[in-house]
Amino acid sequence: MTAAPLLELRGVSKRFGDKVVLDGVDIAVAHGRSLVIIGGSGQGKSVTIKIAMGLLQPDAGQVLIDGVDVTHASQKDRARLMSRFGMLFQGAALFDSLTIWENVAFKLLNADHVKRKAAKARAVEALGRVGLAPDVAGLYPNELSGGMQKRAGLARAVVARPDLIFFDEPTTGLDPINADVINNLIVEQVKRLGCTAVSITHDLASARKIGDEVAMLHKGKIVWRGPSANLDNSGNAYVDQFVHGRAEGPITAEG
Repeated sequence: MTAAPLLELRGVSKRFGDKVVLDGVDIAVAHGRSLVIIGGSGQGKSVTIKIAMGLLQPDAGQVLIDGVDVTHASQKDRARLMSRFGMLFQGAALFDSLTIWENVAFKLLNADHVKRKAAKARAVEALGRVGLAPDVAGLYPNELSGGMQKRAGLARAVVARPDLIFFDEPTTGLDPINADVINNLIVEQVKRLGCTAVSITHDLASARKIGDEVAMLHKGKIVWRGPSANLDNSGNAYVDQFVHGRAEGPITAEG
C-alpha cells in the first residue's frame, strides 16, 4: 500500500474580498521530498503555505497531513500538528530583544518546555551545523550580517528536528554568494533530517538547487509541475516565460 503524502492540498481555494488568490490548488508532497513553488508576485505562494501551516483557513478544499484531513482541526490539534513543522521566514524574522541562541531555541523554550541549559546546548549545536561559531550564540540579531541572520533562522527551523520545513523566500536580500551558501545549507539540513520541504521563491537558482520538484502557481492555479532539472525545458509557456524573463508571453506585467 502506497504511503499517503506527508502534506496534501486538495482543491484549495481562497479569496480576499473580490480577489481570488487560490482557485482549486492541488498539491501533494511525499515524505522526504522537496517541492519548490515558483510564480510572480501576488500569485498566492505565501497564502498557499499559510493555509498548509494552518495559519489561514481555505474557503474551500482540504489540507491533509499523513492522509488525515486537518482543515478544520481544533486549536489543540493544530498546535500538535504545527509542532512537527519548522519555518525559515523571509528576512529570518529574528526577535531583536533575544540573543541568537534564544531565537534558535524559541520553540524549545516556549512550546516544548525544554530547560534553558539543554535548550542552549541544542541551539549551539544547530548553529554549528549552519556554520556559526559558539560565540555567536550570545550575540543579538543586530550584531550579525544578513547572511548570518539567515543562517540563524535556518538553525531555528531545524533545531526541533521537524518532519516538514517551510522556506519562505530563503535567499531574499542576499548576494549571490551568500544565497548559494544558504541553498547548500538547506539541502544539507533537509537531507540530514530526512524531512519534507516546501519552499516558495522567485530565485530560480535556489529553486533548481533545493527542489526535487518545482510547481508554478499562476492566477491561483498550478499551471505546471515537474522535476527541477526540467525547468529550462518544461514545454510550458508560463514556465518558459518566467524562467527566461521574457516580457512577451501569456504572463502580463500585471500578473
